[in-house]
Amino acid sequence: MDVKTKKMTRFQALMEILAISTRLGFTSFGGPVAHLGYFHEEYIRRRKWMDEKSYADLVALCQFLPGPASSQVGIGIGVMRAGVLGGIVSFLGFTIPSVVALIAFALILQGLNIGDAGWIHGLKIVAVAVVAHAIMGMATKLVPDLKRKAIALLSLVVILVWQTAYTQIGVILIAAFIGYVIYKNHREDNSASIQFPVSPKFGIICLSLFFGLLILLPILREVTQLDWVAMFDSFYRSGSLVFGGGHVVLPLLEREFVPTGWLSEEAFLAGYGAAQAVPGPLFTFAAYLGAVMNGWTGGLLATFAIFLPAFLLILGTLPFWDQLRRNPKVKGALMGVNAAVVGILIAAFYQPIWTSSILAPRDFAFAAVLFSMLVYWKLPQWIIVVTGAAGGALLSFI
Repeated sequence: MDVKTKKMTRFQALMEILAISTRLGFTSFGGPVAHLGYFHEEYIRRRKWMDEKSYADLVALCQFLPGPASSQVGIGIGVMRAGVLGGIVSFLGFTIPSVVALIAFALILQGLNIGDAGWIHGLKIVAVAVVAHAIMGMATKLVPDLKRKAIALLSLVVILVWQTAYTQIGVILIAAFIGYVIYKNHREDNSASIQFPVSPKFGIICLSLFFGLLILLPILREVTQLDWVAMFDSFYRSGSLVFGGGHVVLPLLEREFVPTGWLSEEAFLAGYGAAQAVPGPLFTFAAYLGAVMNGWTGGLLATFAIFLPAFLLILGTLPFWDQLRRNPKVKGALMGVNAAVVGILIAAFYQPIWTSSILAPRDFAFAAVLFSMLVYWKLPQWIIVVTGAAGGALLSFI
């Protein structure tokens, strides 16, 4: 009877997580920082599933890891509440609404000449405003001193001058080393500790799987020459190597799929603009890309592949984070990486976003209006997207 009661309690906890995370998945507009605010309000202030310090520690862990930080925080909260299965349920609820919307958007666009559509051009201009806003916010927090500004500038120059598939990885590694050298004695007070319901053994298995797939998938891709293996490898690698969230995954995905002919640059940027209109994590942009390339099954495969690293990393590092976050050398390397993220984001802002969107003075004027609506008038992001699409349609008649 006692076992049955525990099972029912666990089931009820999972259903509660699913209900709340799904509601957040339908209503959480505004990007990763806004998502963390929604999580704090719902999970911490209203339901008190975690205390303030534990939540701050979890956020710190997810900012340290590559991948979609807000999604990883949601997974972590689910794990804290109901174990690994709770993390899976939390992820599904928060992610499925935007995945379904973007796959549907991709299927509707198939067969249409989207490159000439005015509203599509408007969505591309929306991307200019949104990424410019992201650059402002990240630069303020991540490059406050001249040394980190220099790291960001170096990253920007290298990314734009040497545009290869491995440039971004090299930039991140070099920035980590520079940060380690410069900031290895940087110290902050981290007196509180936190316990996670994940065993070290399970964590090691997850980390081994993460690195194993990162190494084996490119080999399997070359050996098999199968399209679905190539897709899985590209999305998995993109999800594994992105520091800084959804906006930074843009150049990785663009270089994986546009030059190789998987899809056009117009289709790529149209989907990126549409991704701003839906709630939930921006990484669900992968669902759109996968659906454009291989229908709804491709959308699901791409979603699974790009989020799998986030799962493996959060579950793999939870048992060890308390010791890791206290190491000043690790924190120094992370400070360097965060500075490089700003440079990478600015590079992505120029190519392909700016060069493909701002084609005339009226485009720049419209981008300035959308930017002001977003930053100064603080209108919801979905309003910016709708305005962008409508304005782009009108501009096509001028």
